[in-house]
Formats: sequence, structure tokens, C-alpha cells
Amino acid sequence: MNPDSGGDREPATHLARSAVSALPATATTQRLVALDLMRGLVMVLMAIDHSSDAFNAGRVFTDSVAFYRPGTQLPATQFLVRWMTHLCAPTFLFLAGIGLAFTVKKLRDQGKPELAIDRHLFTRGLIIAGCELWISYFVMPKGTFLLQVLYAIGTSYVLMIPLRRVPTTVALGLSLALLVLLELVGDLLRAKFGATPPLWATLLVLPGDPKPLVVAYPTLHWLALMLLGWSFGRYLLLRKPSPAQLSRCLLAAGGLFLLGFALVRGLDGYGNMALHRADGSLVQWLHVSKYPPSLSYVTLELGICFCCLAALFLISQRFPPKPSNPLLVLGQTPMFFYLLHFPLLVRGAQLLGVEGKLGLGAAFLGAGCAVLVLYPACRAYRRYKAAHKHGLSQYI
Repeated sequence: MNPDSGGDREPATHLARSAVSALPATATTQRLVALDLMRGLVMVLMAIDHSSDAFNAGRVFTDSVAFYRPGTQLPATQFLVRWMTHLCAPTFLFLAGIGLAFTVKKLRDQGKPELAIDRHLFTRGLIIAGCELWISYFVMPKGTFLLQVLYAIGTSYVLMIPLRRVPTTVALGLSLALLVLLELVGDLLRAKFGATPPLWATLLVLPGDPKPLVVAYPTLHWLALMLLGWSFGRYLLLRKPSPAQLSRCLLAAGGLFLLGFALVRGLDGYGNMALHRADGSLVQWLHVSKYPPSLSYVTLELGICFCCLAALFLISQRFPPKPSNPLLVLGQTPMFFYLLHFPLLVRGAQLLGVEGKLGLGAAFLGAGCAVLVLYPACRAYRRYKAAHKHGLSQYI
């Protein structure tokens, strides 16, 4: 059946195999579908957060010691809506690392030389990071450029060119070392340079606004998550575990990360990026630093991510989703959705004259509308991408 003439009626197994044709057929479908579903879930959560930014007057944005005044009350409902979207960025970087492992394996199996693979990663990294110009056009004042998740992903891709050559155990060790030690590195840089660190330090380690840039996602914090995903992707490719084995592995890893969160947040010292608990309430336990990501933030979000993935591997095996499943569609076209939902939400709020004037209901309604409007476009783009594997769409 021609997918362009028959919509998305092709079986999910065909879609999954076409995504990574070089992988073994056994258990591949469940792996890829589960990863796509997880990616789709975080895209929906991300849309809720960005819709809240566009419409919600009471949005809470206190995810850094730089943005929070100790003693300020955090409204629980607003806080929890913002908090549930924290899952997005760590999960997306982790999944990007897994996808990178699959991509490198596929290109090697196609006979591509290592230099050609490097060029592919370099080009993709520059294109993804360059798309921040598009986002900045809609969300920043003229002449100011925001470097957030696309910058982190793009620059991490470039740095993975040499790092993909190290043994998997070394990559995993480097990932964990970065997660644990970057707070110390940040403290040392602040002690040396004060309130005006050099540009390289801001781009790599410390969030800041060296005009005309606003760096929200310094590369190294997020490279650690891509390295972790790369290591997991290598495990998938080399060990070929069954969905049940994967679920047990992920549940164990998720439990360890959540225990790590409980320890780091409970001690309330190093690992919290100076955003400490004001008391023992649930809101204060969950009030962790995202800018930059603290060890408590990463262990909490990855712990949740791993547990969700464990469930999705089993669910997608027992109840394979239809190709038209919205989470599957968004999860297979995440960059396309990301680039379109920003102007849709921001310009929509501005045209309606309600930018930052409504409440949480409007935030959820706006996100739902964005998903409904972009869903058919994402389905069409998925078909286009499958038919044009070697064009610009391979990078977006």
C-alpha cells in the first residue's frame, strides 16, 4: 500500500521497521513504539507548559535560585502544573541519545564511512541549534536570541562526534560524572569570574544573559543526558533485550534514581543548585532547580521517565497502538511539532488579546487546540518524511 495514498493505515510494525531498518526485526517494534509514545507524551506536556506561558496569568516560574525569593508561597495547583512539565527536557535529551545510537548503527549498516556519519551529525546539530532563531523570533524582543532546548540538543549532537567513539562504559561514566560534578564546576566558575562569567562558561555551564544571548540551557548539563541515552541505546542494540527484560531493567534504574533524589533532596545540601527546601511540604520537595538542572532535578525526572518507559514497553507489546495514535504521531514528528506549536500558541494569544491574562483552563485548552490543529499536519509530515529520507527532513 502506498502510504501517501492511503493515509496512515499501514501497520505499526511497518512504520517501526522503516524507522530503523537495519535493526533486527525481533522486538524492534515494541522498542521503537514505546520510545515514540514516550516522546509523544512529553510533547503534549511541553505544549501545556508553553500554552501556560502564552495564556496563564498565574504561571509559576521559580525553577532556579535566580528566580525564587526564599519564603515566597508557591500556589500548589499552579506549581504542580508547571512541575509535571519538567519531565520534558530530560526525557527528550535521553531519547535523543537513544535515537543517535540507532542512527549511527543504521548509517554504518548502510556502508557509510565514519567521516560521512560525522558530517551528518554536524549538519543535524547545526540545523537543530539554528532553529532557535525561529523560536526567538516569536518569544523574544527583537535582537535578542534565546538558547534553550534546541541549542542544547544541537550542540550536544556536535560534541557527540568524538564522544560516540569512546567505549560505552566510558560514555556512561562521563554522563554520571557530569551529572554529579557540574554543580561544583559552576561554583568554581562563579568564584573565579563573579557575576560576569566569560561567554564560553555561559554557553557550556552557567545560565546567563550575555547580550544579545539569553542562555537557558548550557550544553554540558544536557550533554550528560544525551550520553546517558546513547549508552542505553547501545545496550538496546547489543543486548537486544525483550520488552519484559527492558521493563525490569528500567524499573530498577528508575527506583535507583528516585532513591537518589530522596537522598539528595532530603539532605538538602550539594546537588540542589542552592535551591533548598523551605520546609517539608510536597511542593518544597518538588521545587528543584531546572536552570541549571540540579542533581535532584535530574534524578527525579529520569526516575519518573524510566518508570513510564517500563510501563510503555509492556503496554505497547500487549496493546500495539494504531499508526494514527496521537502520541505515536507526535512522537515520530517531534521537531516538526515543536517548531509549529510556538507560533501557533504565541500568535494565537496575541491575536485574541489574552496573552498572559487568563488561567489554567486556558492553558489546557490552548494546548489541546495546538495538538488538534497540528495533528493532521504531523501525520502528513510523517508521510512526507518517509518518502524523502535523504532530504532536509532527515534533520527535522
